[in-house]
Amino acid sequence: MQYLFDNISSRIPLRQIDQDLIADAFIHERLAKHSLVLRQDKIARKLYLVESGIFRSFYSHDGRDVSSWFYKEGQWMTSWHSFYNQRAGFESIEALEECSVYSLDKHRYDELIKSSRAFESFMRLLAEEQLAFMDLYFKGYMFMSAREKYDLLLSHFPDIELRVKLGTIASYLGISQETLSRLRK
Repeated sequence: MQYLFDNISSRIPLRQIDQDLIADAFIHERLAKHSLVLRQDKIARKLYLVESGIFRSFYSHDGRDVSSWFYKEGQWMTSWHSFYNQRAGFESIEALEECSVYSLDKHRYDELIKSSRAFESFMRLLAEEQLAFMDLYFKGYMFMSAREKYDLLLSHFPDIELRVKLGTIASYLGISQETLSRLRK
């Protein structure tokens, strides 16, 4: 649980009582490569902290899988819209490597928010960080060239080419694998 405590306490101080509540609510899980933690059109019932491994979120469009984001060590992941609203989501989330995560189901999340002011503050800060990042990242994304999108991806995931298939990266960038090969030269 120390990894979980360190991640949370990097943003807010944790008292022992908060650590105890958090330890009781979270579950440590190991996931095999290609495991789906969420399927498209299902409700996201869990929030995850990635301890090791990398995940991708993706959706199906015209019979093709389109990657929409990647999550790596130290990042929190879920289908945010689906988790917060408890409605069916539009994306799937897949482990691209063997992974280790801490998971928190929605019911325990709601209880923890009520019982731990520290965790409530942490989740507010996390939501603010996520929103600010998405605002900054995606504001100009639609107007970027393929090269600029690729460079932006590498700035956030420097080792992604070592961990993720090039076809998956090309899917995320909205380009062909051939175009990605040319960009990489």
